[in-house]
Amino acid sequence: MTNAAATEQLITDNLGLVHACANRFRNRGVEYEDLFQAGCVGLVKAAGGFDAALGYRFSTYAVPAILGEIRRIFRDGGTVKIGRAAKEKARRLLELRETLASETGKEPTVSQIAALAGMDAAEAAVLLSASLPVISLTDDSDEGQTDIPVPAPDEKLTERIDLKNAMTALSEQERRLIELRYYKGLTQTVVAGELGMSQVQVSRKEKAILLKLRQMMS
Repeated sequence: MTNAAATEQLITDNLGLVHACANRFRNRGVEYEDLFQAGCVGLVKAAGGFDAALGYRFSTYAVPAILGEIRRIFRDGGTVKIGRAAKEKARRLLELRETLASETGKEPTVSQIAALAGMDAAEAAVLLSASLPVISLTDDSDEGQTDIPVPAPDEKLTERIDLKNAMTALSEQERRLIELRYYKGLTQTVVAGELGMSQVQVSRKEKAILLKLRQMMS
């Protein structure tokens, strides 16, 4: 598999991560479509820079990049900014996509569209992600349009990755306290004995650490 094909496969296989990350920012004044599009930009950047030889999972590398792009649109005023030239390129890619689909009878890959446009596959993926509408599953019956609840299996994964990243910012003693309390399930009294602290000190420190983690993950 070529590098371009591998990058495209990573993007295709991990769109669920984008939905999981975007869902965390619903109802904060930004349209979900904008959240998703920004997340796709982060996913494409992560896919382009990922090195499997380093030994960690792609999701661990991609989630911070996805969240970073989503948070950026809040700093930039709540929209994904796409220049006129990029819009023209995206329009051209969509036209090529429709042409290939009608000629072959099946949905073309990003690499095929990019090759026909004489463009890098990663750039094409960004433009297509930012121009295609977000697909929602709905019931189009005569009684009206009703949202179909769809579970997001990647959401818990996203939260675990966020927590893991936040834990690295804690001191060794803080990480140890959280590990003993929440990974091993020990009482505050037992943890106090392990760390050479009083139960009251453990209680106060635990509350402070949890507040710090929530702030880092928000």
